[in-house]
Amino acid sequence: MFNINIDKHLNDGFAHLTHYWQNHKNGVSQYFKPYAKEYLQESILSIVEEPDQLYIPFKYDVPFPPNPNPKFKFIDLFAGIGGIRLAYQSLGGKCVFSSEWNNFAKKTYEANFGEVPFGDITQISEENIPEHDILLAGFPCQPFSIAGVSKKNALGRSHGFLDETQGTLFFDIARILKHKKPKAFMLENVKNLVSHDKGKTFKVIKNTLTELGYSIHFQVLDGKHFVPQHRERIIIVGFRTDIFGEKENFKFPTLPEPKVKIKDILEPEVESKYTLSDKLWNYLQDYAAKHKAKGNGFGFGMTDLNGISRTISARYYKDGSEIFDLGVPLRVGLSVPIFLSFRTKRISTSIPNAIQKAA
Repeated sequence: MFNINIDKHLNDGFAHLTHYWQNHKNGVSQYFKPYAKEYLQESILSIVEEPDQLYIPFKYDVPFPPNPNPKFKFIDLFAGIGGIRLAYQSLGGKCVFSSEWNNFAKKTYEANFGEVPFGDITQISEENIPEHDILLAGFPCQPFSIAGVSKKNALGRSHGFLDETQGTLFFDIARILKHKKPKAFMLENVKNLVSHDKGKTFKVIKNTLTELGYSIHFQVLDGKHFVPQHRERIIIVGFRTDIFGEKENFKFPTLPEPKVKIKDILEPEVESKYTLSDKLWNYLQDYAAKHKAKGNGFGFGMTDLNGISRTISARYYKDGSEIFDLGVPLRVGLSVPIFLSFRTKRISTSIPNAIQKAA
């Protein structure tokens, strides 16, 4: 069709175009068509002679193409690379709007779904978001996470709702809920959201959602039931009270026993450049021992290949903290450092399935 360099089109113009292509016949194309046509004419084609040329009927050559006959519509906010979308799409849902500010994530999202997410949600009017049945949002967790709060405290920075760049993004979710009134929503954040600021933060969130007309269900769940990583997250689910009368048949599913081990997800063959040399491995051990003797904090974690890892975190490189390298297997028997590359083989649809049944 077009030889498009996606790196040059990670913008809201191309987001309009790809959203239009994916929503041409499902009743929401009017939200994207005007800017899609303008962007196509100015940035991809020199002229479009016929209006119908704006839509090009083609099959998406992506791993997760849109459902041709969807059962419901949803939007994907703070979308990342599309993990939450994948679960709802696998149950027959159709994503009619996505938003993500990070260009690396947007590029991966486009490769996965054939759609470039819109950018900064704070700059997008709720009036420009299509009607939808379910709102999904894994809103930024750094202002509320244990690591994020301790780091910001150490640097004298605000956290929680006082964090002007991330903490207030919950209220962008609230304004969209208020205007669009979807039947249900699912929000995701770190477990520390419940206890942050002695529970005051979560109280504000619950009160806001309740005042918007939703009954609330929440629970902290651990990703170890599906992937070999201990990663606890709070899931908040809401249903419109004027539709369900607070009698929705919803409960969080009983999660399966953890079965996936680290060795199940590692690549069988790894290039030598990703393997630590014996010299570097010995150096790291000696370096850690030296700092431990001095009472310093430098060190590394080891994880059994037959078990699960602790939470893998990418720290905030801008303030000088370490970054875990997510691709360095070690040649040291049955243990590897925590620096692992996760390649999940499946995704849980338990919660979205429960929401769909309740609705």
